[in-house]
Formats: sequence, structure tokens, C-alpha cells
Amino acid sequence: MNDRPGGAAGARAAAADAALDVATDAEIGPVGTATAFVLGVDPATPRALLPLARALAAINRVMVAIGMLALLVASIVLTSSVVTRYFFKASTDWQDETAVFLLVGATFLAGAFVQSLRGHIGIEAVSTLLSKKANALRSVFVDLLSLAFCALFAWKSWTLLHEAWVDKQTTSSTWGPPLWIPYSLMAVGMTLLTLQLAILVVASANRARAALKGD
Repeated sequence: MNDRPGGAAGARAAAADAALDVATDAEIGPVGTATAFVLGVDPATPRALLPLARALAAINRVMVAIGMLALLVASIVLTSSVVTRYFFKASTDWQDETAVFLLVGATFLAGAFVQSLRGHIGIEAVSTLLSKKANALRSVFVDLLSLAFCALFAWKSWTLLHEAWVDKQTTSSTWGPPLWIPYSLMAVGMTLLTLQLAILVVASANRARAALKGD
């Protein structure tokens, strides 16, 4: 016997069940790929890359949590800096650089997560004018260019980190914190972003191949 309420309430309940089924069942990609519903995993990701994609998605969520905490701490540090300078006329050299380091960490560590959602700023004027096949090829080309740039950026960040560590480089302020701190945040963040882009390049190629076959 069906105990589901009728009318509008029943329709809403059925819609909720359907949404739950979509979220829990496997999603089949355009060329036979299958991914469980995981935030930040492209459904077109090949099965062979799914373990890496899911592991990277889990790491990205941790990085986002760290970035949120860093933004909170930076806001507290900057607020305390304003208060101590205005009311107590106290020098706060360490607070500015601490806030900058925290913001650097939040920016770079969360980059891969934003990219996994295709959340970075993009211009869609060209994509709306292209056919489905041309747009799929454009996506692959853009992802490849982004991958090349981020790979170069990641490599340079690691070289800067090595130099700062070996030479014991510090900032030029009176506080003088070591420069390996922001360089390490940049290196880790850009490495994660490069890995994320590499997975997205394969997923985009997968999707483009399906679009070409469909035409």
C-alpha cells in the first residue's frame, strides 16, 4: 500500500526522492566513464583516474577548510592591528606580514578546489557563439594552456622555495619572517592546481571525443 501523501506534497516528495537517486547513483560520463557523485569530480573523468580525482577532491576540501580558517585569522589580525595602532599607538610590523602570508595561503591552497568546480573567472562571449563540437575542442585547448601555465608556475614556486630555504631568505621588514613560508604555500597550491587541471584536460578530451562522435 502506498503511504505517500497525495497532491502537491506527494509531488514534492517524489521530486526529492528523484534528486536523491541522482546524487547517490553512479553517473555515466559521455564515453562510458562512471563516477560516484563527488563534489569536484568531473563526470567525464575516466575510470582509471577516478581514484586520483577523488583523492584530490578530498584534499581540496581540506585545503578549503584551511583557507577559510586563514581568512578568519587574517581578519582578526588586521582588526587588532587597526585597534592597537589607533588606540595604543603601538607598532604592529608583524601583523601586516602575517595577514599577507595568511591571504597567500588562502588564495593558492583553494585554487584547485575552485578549478574543480570550474569556478575561476572566464569569458563566455566566444563559447556562446560556437557549436557544441567547436566548444568542446575550445575547452580542451583552454585547459591545455592553463595546465602549461600552472605547471610552469608550480615549478618556479618550488625553485623559489628551495632558494629561500637554502639561503635562509627573509622579508626586508624589521620582523623579518622567513620567505619559505609563502613560497611553500604557493608551491603546494600550484601543484594541486596543476594536478587538478591535468585531470580536467583528460575529462575535457573525453567529452570532446563524445561530441565529435555525436556529430
